[in-house]
Amino acid sequence: MTPAELYAEHLRVLQRFVYYRLPTRADGDDVLQEIALAVLSAKEAPTDEERGKAWLLGIARHKCADWFRRASKELPLADLPAEPAYTHAHVGLDVRGCLDSLGEADRQVLALHYLEDRPQAEIARRLGIPTGTVKSRLHSAKARFRKQYDYEGEKTMKELPLILPEYTIEPIPLPPFEVRWEELIGWFLVPKLGEKLSWGIYDYPERKRSELFEMEVTGRAVVHGIEGVEITSRESNGGQHEATHRNDDLIRTFIAQMTETHVRLLAESDFDAEDGIRRCYTFLDGDAFLDNWGFGEDNCGKEILLKPKGIIQREGNVLRSPQMRVMDVVGRYAVTLAGKRYDTICLMDLATYETGVCTEQFIDQNGRTVLWRRFNPDNWRYKHYGMPWTEKLPENERLTINGETYVHWYDCITEYVM
Repeated sequence: MTPAELYAEHLRVLQRFVYYRLPTRADGDDVLQEIALAVLSAKEAPTDEERGKAWLLGIARHKCADWFRRASKELPLADLPAEPAYTHAHVGLDVRGCLDSLGEADRQVLALHYLEDRPQAEIARRLGIPTGTVKSRLHSAKARFRKQYDYEGEKTMKELPLILPEYTIEPIPLPPFEVRWEELIGWFLVPKLGEKLSWGIYDYPERKRSELFEMEVTGRAVVHGIEGVEITSRESNGGQHEATHRNDDLIRTFIAQMTETHVRLLAESDFDAEDGIRRCYTFLDGDAFLDNWGFGEDNCGKEILLKPKGIIQREGNVLRSPQMRVMDVVGRYAVTLAGKRYDTICLMDLATYETGVCTEQFIDQNGRTVLWRRFNPDNWRYKHYGMPWTEKLPENERLTINGETYVHWYDCITEYVM
């Protein structure tokens, strides 16, 4: 196989690799051109397909590194963030105010290291200072931050109830607010160091907890040269909190990445006790990854800034949309749950995260999910269940979407609301 044939064979893999790493698609296109020139100018390439793919990815990795080296030299100190581009969802304005009270050098080094998850060597290159100086600045900046910020101690997971508390959902006659929604879609956890979360699935009509998830960001991680964070998820079937320590729990590991504009999964692995095999998937594995864990075009991820787009129109329980496979904010609602009242926006998802189903997600002004509700089309998996959902759950709430009936199936809540 010639270099040109090898490049054509693995072009999609190269595109995914480069577009994930570079800040914009235009930057990625520039780097892909450099890769193509390097490949086509090579006198020979490995003939074995796997070795050839590794050879191509090696060239891509070097060209991406070259791009970042050029960018770091061109970036003036004044352009570095004086305050974090995004904030920890639980600490919010207190951290903003604390960072604002620090000097510019402290704000820069703390934002780069903790909020953008940059390694010390990269910070040294971007600031044009020795790595040892970065270490000493971090030490001093952390000490000054601790004096300013009243830290409440390590976040611990709360016990979720076995029975879903009663709740009410009432429209608020005000425009929906815009919010930064940093949670991983479908998993409710914000992929940032220090985050922990437990959440549960509650089946109807019993409203009993059928599944419990305990998730924690355990550290930094790199997949195919792309930085992210590692997340451990322990998943158990119903029961008391102690049931999460049974031998049949499923332990799943994710690697996720959050940028200024998007959040996404980069890799997933789990262990199958029946055959004793741990299976690992990354964003370069094509449909094997994208169909289960990907989101958005080429797994670009979901947008963090959440605001109405005007695509889905809702009046009561009747929704109209000129297209399916779309997400949109459809209104502002007061959700009262477990004795607390939340001012939320309602995000409707019409089959983007899971084909054929729709969900309601009520998100508060901190960008946290208060309540998540799933609806199935009346004929969903008819052959498996043997009856339409209007017969299976006749008392459950219904939505009408473009004239088709959808039936409420189950809810999710997180420890955030308890």
